[in-house]
Amino acid sequence: MRGIEIDLSGKKAAVSGAASGIGKAVAIALAAAGAKVTVIDFNESATIQVADEINGTPLILDLSDSAKVEQTKLDVDILVNNAGLQTVSKVEEFDPERFGYMHRVMLIAPFLLTRNAIAGMYQKKWGRLIHISSAHGHRASPYKSAYVSAKHGLEGFSKTIALEAGPFGVTSNTIAPAYVRTPLVEKQITAQAELHGISEAEVVEKIMLTAPVIKRLIEPSEIGDAALYLCSESAGMITGTSLVIDGGWLAR
Repeated sequence: MRGIEIDLSGKKAAVSGAASGIGKAVAIALAAAGAKVTVIDFNESATIQVADEINGTPLILDLSDSAKVEQTKLDVDILVNNAGLQTVSKVEEFDPERFGYMHRVMLIAPFLLTRNAIAGMYQKKWGRLIHISSAHGHRASPYKSAYVSAKHGLEGFSKTIALEAGPFGVTSNTIAPAYVRTPLVEKQITAQAELHGISEAEVVEKIMLTAPVIKRLIEPSEIGDAALYLCSESAGMITGTSLVIDGGWLAR
């Protein structure tokens, strides 16, 4: 990270949803600082490719399969719960199975992975838990009931773990970005355009960038840098909070 020398040599990390987007950027940032990174994703070919790029270890895992996630043991110093997905739909038309699926991936899986990794962190008296939330973990938007409720839950989960883990030298924080330039957001632009009956350009201008005062999408590498900072010794007293990267959205 620019201006701060962060050395994670000897540290082991795991990043979920790391085959693309924010997760990939975080995995790259941690590996560049010297961490040995386990790349977790359900996309086998992309997971292996990213792991090869950063000299990491691929772990093919469907985070919606709670039984398999519960059985996944992680011996890591750093866990980044990043995997996410979006569905844009009116609540009365929202498929209940899809709602549950999204919560399994974005809330149940972080709980299970944290539960499996935290005992080892306690033994080492050091650990970093980072949960990729969203500005929607603090604010709501229409047609995103599953996503918003899952991210709100993730915020509460992180704060609770911070209180439990602090005495053991383990921190727990969220990173809450506004819209990041990822495949997830690109798909959302298309869905919002169809739902609202407007062009994709208008979705970006009139929906995604209305609230932020800085009118651009966030780059994934910016989130990677933020995660890297939270893993540093300089961030040892930062816990139970949300690092908001939103171009001023939540200042309103």
